[in-house]
Amino acid sequence: MSVNALPPSFRIRPAEADDIPVLLDLIRGLAEYERLLNQMEADEEALRAALFGERRYAEAIIGEVDGEPVGFALYFHSYSTFLGKPGLYLEDLFVKPEHRGAGFGGALLHYVGGVAVERGCGRLEWAVLNWNESAIGFYQKLGAAPLDDWTTYRITGEALQKLAQGTPSPPA
Repeated sequence: MSVNALPPSFRIRPAEADDIPVLLDLIRGLAEYERLLNQMEADEEALRAALFGERRYAEAIIGEVDGEPVGFALYFHSYSTFLGKPGLYLEDLFVKPEHRGAGFGGALLHYVGGVAVERGCGRLEWAVLNWNESAIGFYQKLGAAPLDDWTTYRITGEALQKLAQGTPSPPA
C-alpha cells in the first residue's frame, strides 16, 4: 500500500507530553522486536524530560488510525561539518507488527524527511540492525544507501564515566 492509499482515518501528529505512556509502550514494542528489551532503561520520567523538558533533546511523531497509535518515529538534530548544514538523525521508526505492510512506516519516514527538508537539513540518517532484512529492503526501495565504509562506535556505562574522568578503560 502506498502513502497515497493509507486509510482516511490515518494521521501523523507531533507527540505531546500526555503521549509519554503511549510512546513508552511503542518503544517497548520496538525493543522486543529488536531483541533488546533487556537493554531498555527508559521510563516515563526520562522520556518526558528528553522530549518536553527545559532542554529538548529529541522530537517524536505518532501515527494513528481512528485515534489508535500504530507507530512512531523519534528523531533529533545532528550537524555535518562537511556539508555545513544541520541534519536529522532518525533514532527510531516503529510500526506495530499487526499494522506493517500498510504504508504507515513509509508515511512516518516521509513526514520526517519533510521536516528535514523544511529545516534546511543536508541529510537524514539512521541505523538498522544487520539482521533486519525487511527494514533494509524497505529503506533501499526508498533510495537509502548503506554506508559500508563507516562503523558505528558506542561508549556507555562505566566506560563512559571513565572517559569523562580522563581514565579510559583498557582495550578489550
